[in-house]
Amino acid sequence: MNPLAAPTAPRLRHESVNKRTGERSGVEMVVAIHSTRLGPALGGVRLWHYHDETQGAEDALRLSSAMTLKAAAAGLDLGGGKGVICAPPGPPPNGEQRRAILDDFGDLVESLDGSYITAEDVGTSTADMVRIHMRTRHVTGLPLECGGAGDPSPFTAMGVQAAMRAAARYAFGSSGLAGRRVCVVGLGHVGWHLARGLAQAGAALTVADIDPRKRTLAKRLGARWLEPEEAMLAEVEILAPCAVGGAIDSENADRLACRILCGAANNQLAEPGLDHSLDQRGILFAPDFIANAGGLINVYRELKGYGARRATELTLGIEKTMDRILARAAAECVTPLDAATALASERLGE
Repeated sequence: MNPLAAPTAPRLRHESVNKRTGERSGVEMVVAIHSTRLGPALGGVRLWHYHDETQGAEDALRLSSAMTLKAAAAGLDLGGGKGVICAPPGPPPNGEQRRAILDDFGDLVESLDGSYITAEDVGTSTADMVRIHMRTRHVTGLPLECGGAGDPSPFTAMGVQAAMRAAARYAFGSSGLAGRRVCVVGLGHVGWHLARGLAQAGAALTVADIDPRKRTLAKRLGARWLEPEEAMLAEVEILAPCAVGGAIDSENADRLACRILCGAANNQLAEPGLDHSLDQRGILFAPDFIANAGGLINVYRELKGYGARRATELTLGIEKTMDRILARAAAECVTPLDAATALASERLGE
């Protein structure tokens, strides 16, 4: 799977790209700010292995523009940004090395004077946010005991499941997920919470992950286990990519055997125009930046005075948002992705 998938983004140009070599760690890092038109640019920091700094910067550019879409479509007073840390070779950094990396990234965030607010993402955690917070106040996703909103992953999963209900209602005439054949690909923080929620809803569940040790999670859920490449092509009603972006490309798009594509991963379509190809095949692509907005909603509420009840209400509202987008797509004879992008662009005043 390619983490450098290209989102369909507003026509806005990036406001800034901020690169730095950490003084303590020597690690390359970047913060891309796509837009602050609606508010400060909020987006998580990704700790990932890249071929070089250029690839990391490209990832930040793509992901930050997707965050602009996500925040605008969700009705949040936020812009789009993203942080990327180019992980050093070897296993994930720990101990003093990790602390040095996080301190360096915190200094980078602080230097941007609040135009960018960071949060956790792939490869980082709430504990990492506590460390970054020692260097800058522009952090969300802090643990509950530190006055924050905690891990946003359960809210991201909650929103994806809400989006699935809307997509199922559109495709099958009923929002119920009980008995629906659903495949979750990627059992990270979000994928695990989504799979557990689907199991509780009575879905006929299949799961997959690149880590074979997660077979034990499949057993706990009573789910069928497949290898990721096989899972992407499984004959299911709903396919939920929940790992890194670019899961759907020109090589596998024509071989998908699902009716609905609705997952938590950002930038699931690796190439522009694939939403039209899927639409022609009768596959409903529920726009990822609508479906996975729950985590962003949760950390946004942290900025406004956090309350779990209100964050839950807003996250569950993703179902109604997806309803409106699917209805608009049908009325205007466009794809759901086109309809969702139009919604975001209208709020941005384009």
